[in-house]
Amino acid sequence: MLSDFPAMPVLAVTDLDRARRFYEDTLGLSPGGEAPDGVVYRAGGVDLLVYPSAYAGTNKATAVGFQLPEDAFDDEVARLRERGVDFQEFEMEGLTWRDGVAEMEGMRSVWFADPDGNILNIGTPPAAG
Repeated sequence: MLSDFPAMPVLAVTDLDRARRFYEDTLGLSPGGEAPDGVVYRAGGVDLLVYPSAYAGTNKATAVGFQLPEDAFDDEVARLRERGVDFQEFEMEGLTWRDGVAEMEGMRSVWFADPDGNILNIGTPPAAG
């Protein structure tokens, strides 16, 4: 069964060097290995493949999400802002926005795009209760 095996998020980009600068310098990810025509990053025990493709940025939904503990969220949002990341806002029932941060039922999230328009998210888990 597929549930017995790890899954790997895969992001297409148009310019691998530009993508590497974003994922390494802006997001702070470290390369975990090379792949044919791409690079693999390791984040929280999960591999993320970034590779060049003519179809880069065509997905208009969240491509990858990073789940942060509540006590790390504000610092990470501030760090990304300092590195020039612009957060997106959109209409969705139940979301309340404050300065680019969405809140919903005890969770907080931000969405932003990489240089190719791939949408990334960082968020907190639902509040225990």
